[in-house]
Amino acid sequence: MDLILHYFSDLTAQQKTQFAQLKALYVHWNDQINVISRKDLDNFYERHVLHSLGIAKVYAFQPEERVLDVGTGGGFPGIPLAILFPETRFVLVDSIGKKIKVVNEVAHALGLKNVEAHQIRAEQVKDRFDFVVSRAVTAMPVFIGWVKHKIAKGKGNSSFSKGILYLKGGDLSDELKGVKGMIQEFPLVNFFEQEFFETKKVVHWFP
Repeated sequence: MDLILHYFSDLTAQQKTQFAQLKALYVHWNDQINVISRKDLDNFYERHVLHSLGIAKVYAFQPEERVLDVGTGGGFPGIPLAILFPETRFVLVDSIGKKIKVVNEVAHALGLKNVEAHQIRAEQVKDRFDFVVSRAVTAMPVFIGWVKHKIAKGKGNSSFSKGILYLKGGDLSDELKGVKGMIQEFPLVNFFEQEFFETKKVVHWFP
């Protein structure tokens, strides 16, 4: 928790409580439905919560904006972002039902009213969203193909273009070669000093 407070010092009392409750909830559910590796549980706040919140260092979601988290797994990055942006609406999807069960249970336990979760594939989602977020579920060109028609037109806050905010690691020059649209890369080492973030980045794609 100290890690979260170090980088996000203006949390409300409710947000502090919700973030503090996260690890115990995931330990409880992980014993029943394995959604996080044991190694990562030891570094839970760094590798799951803070990593998810790296997106918030790139763009601050606005009230009533709609965000789709594709391949959310146990709820990352969607759940930490939903805590940080309680007035933004988050839809978390995954094709594996037991993972969505964990998401729903965690969201309910935290009292998150701005989260809904569904067992569905990205291609089957019907609505349009201001932003699509994800943690490296597949190669970026494949992911863009899945979700590019689910992004609403226009700009977000501060003329930041609506699109994909993708948590990815390593050198992406080959992977992104030939991708249509605009790409911006935001290295997380610019925001977080931990060694884990040295190769991690947020990739912003927009049409």
